[in-house]
Amino acid sequence: MALDFPTLPLAFPTLPLAFQFTSPGPILVRIGPLSIRWYGLLIATAVLIGVILSQNLAKRRNVNPELLGDLFFWLLIGAIPGARLYYVFFEWSKYAPTPGKIFAIWEGGIAIHGAILGGVVAALIFAKIKQVSFWQLADLVAPSLILGQAIGRWGNFFNSEAFGDPTNLPWKLYIPADHRPLDYVNFDYFHPTFLYESLWDLMVFTLLITLFFRSLSGKPRLKVGTLFLIYWPAYSLGRLWIEGFRTDSLMLGPLRMAQVVSSLGILLGLVGLAWLYLLKRPLPDVVPTLKGNGERGGRGEQGE
Repeated sequence: MALDFPTLPLAFPTLPLAFQFTSPGPILVRIGPLSIRWYGLLIATAVLIGVILSQNLAKRRNVNPELLGDLFFWLLIGAIPGARLYYVFFEWSKYAPTPGKIFAIWEGGIAIHGAILGGVVAALIFAKIKQVSFWQLADLVAPSLILGQAIGRWGNFFNSEAFGDPTNLPWKLYIPADHRPLDYVNFDYFHPTFLYESLWDLMVFTLLITLFFRSLSGKPRLKVGTLFLIYWPAYSLGRLWIEGFRTDSLMLGPLRMAQVVSSLGILLGLVGLAWLYLLKRPLPDVVPTLKGNGERGGRGEQGE
């Protein structure tokens, strides 16, 4: 007996003109009432790649790769709410009339600094429960973190957001009129700041992954926590100048918050590196310091 199944309509967005650098729209595909958004797909892809990469790096450090799989679950619990709440806090006037929109994260509106802060808190709790070094975990996650940022930035492209000032450079980005700030409604093309940051993040990823593998051979042999400490100033230097192009920065009075946090990231990263290599002291951690080599101990890990 033949069975008849209801046919769901499929709708794909119309692609832009080939010569025009512009988003095809935030929706990848519609299946009936269900919409699959580029933003969600990119975040899911970044997480999957991050887990696989971190687990492979863990194996090379003689760390149990399952520990990294468990850690990523905790990171999601901390990072996603942190990213959203950070953004909503600085854009409260936008969400106050419709508080239900606070939960519409698929429409965009997250902040990487909030995600990192939430993820750090979650990782500290995880490391304390598992009795492993926070800094060892942070080193293994740092390359995945910056690679995930490079991938995730393209979500801004598909949402036609996080662009910069008007420009006529050859790589200019066309922004639809309904996505432009009121001050720039008569301009068509803008700096693709999402692209600048994505490329910068890929360079930082290359730096971190190169240092990781060189450290395995002892050239140079990095101390625990080094990669995560390098991540902060390396990423923050790029974000500091790229943020200056943005037309939609999160503000605190006259200050661009991303530039404030980036400046603090550069400072803290350099102080941490000086602590490790100039003062030759181990970083504070959630587990005891092993005597004799100044590195961290804990189940399922090995000091660098």
